[in-house]
Amino acid sequence: MTESIFWSEISSKAKSKNRPFFTMAPMEAVSNTVFRQIITKAYAPDAFFSEFVYAKAITNPNTKFPVHGRLYMEPEDKIRPVVQLWGNEANDFESAAVSLKEQGFQAIDINMGCPDGTVIKNHGGSDLIRNHNWAKEVIAAAKVSGLAVSAKTRLGYSKVDEFKDWIPFLLEQDVDVLTIHLRTKMEMSKVPAHLEVIDDILKMRDEIAPQTLIQINGDIPDYHAGLKLTKDHPGLDGIMIGRGVFANPFAFEENPTEHSLDELLSLLQMQLNLFDEFSTHYDVPRFPSLKRFFKIYARPELGATDLRNAMMDTKSTDDVRKILADKDKYL
Repeated sequence: MTESIFWSEISSKAKSKNRPFFTMAPMEAVSNTVFRQIITKAYAPDAFFSEFVYAKAITNPNTKFPVHGRLYMEPEDKIRPVVQLWGNEANDFESAAVSLKEQGFQAIDINMGCPDGTVIKNHGGSDLIRNHNWAKEVIAAAKVSGLAVSAKTRLGYSKVDEFKDWIPFLLEQDVDVLTIHLRTKMEMSKVPAHLEVIDDILKMRDEIAPQTLIQINGDIPDYHAGLKLTKDHPGLDGIMIGRGVFANPFAFEENPTEHSLDELLSLLQMQLNLFDEFSTHYDVPRFPSLKRFFKIYARPELGATDLRNAMMDTKSTDDVRKILADKDKYL
C-alpha cells in the first residue's frame, strides 16, 4: 500500500522541522468543533481526531448511538479532523468511509482501544483486541473508500504482554498510522504508561511494516515531553496528546511562554460563544458538559479556585459570563 497523501504530508512537514508530528487525541464530548477551535486559537497541533463516531450511525440515523453533530464543523474550524469510527461490522465501516469521503473528509481512524463498558458491550473499542477477525475485516472495509486509514489501540486487553501478538497482527493489516496508548484496557489510566515497550514496538514495525507510521499516546503532557520521547526512542513518527490539554490548552506550543489568567479566560469566553453557536444547530452537548472545561482556564496556581467554584454552580453560559464580568470579586 502506498502511504496516504494525508499522512505523508503531515509527516513530511514535521520532519522538515526535525520533529515528530503532533495530534490531539479523540476524546468523547471533548474533541468537537468547539474545542478544536479553542486549541487552534491557543496553538494548533498538526492534526485533530474527532470524537468517537459509531460507524453505523453515519448512514443510519436511527441507531442507538446517533452522530448528533459529531461531524459538524463551524466555518472557522478549518482543520478537518481525522474521523474516529467505532464498531465491529465491516459493512458499516465501508459505507461510513464512502460517505465521509463524499463529505470531504480525508482520513478515518478505527477505535480499537476505548475501555468504556458501553462501547465494549457493543463490540467496539478494546473488544476488537479480543476479536482479531473483526479488526481485520473493518480495516479492510474502511480501505475500500480510498481514504487514509489508521487505527488507535492499547497494548492489550488484560495483560501488557498481549502486545507481542496484537501489535504485529495490526501491522500486518498495513494501516497508514498505528497509534498505541501504552496501557491495557484493564489498566485504564490508573498506572503509568509503559514507555519501556516503545523500542520493541518500533522493531516490530521496522520488520513487518516499515511504511506504517507509529504514534504514541499516554502520559505525554506537552510538546516538549513528546519531543524528548522521540529523542529517547528514535524511529517514533508521531505524538498524540489527550489529557494534557486539560492541564494546558497551550500543550502543543513549540516555544512555551507564561500565559496569564486573562489570556486563559479569553479562551473560555470564546468557548462560551462557540458553544452557544453550536447549540443553535444541535441540542447536544448540553450546558453541564461545559463544566469539565472550567478547570482548564480558572487555575488554582493563578489564584482562580474561587472563580472556578462559582462557575461550577452556574446553569447557563450567560451565568458564566456574569461571573467573568465580575471576576475580581473571586480573585
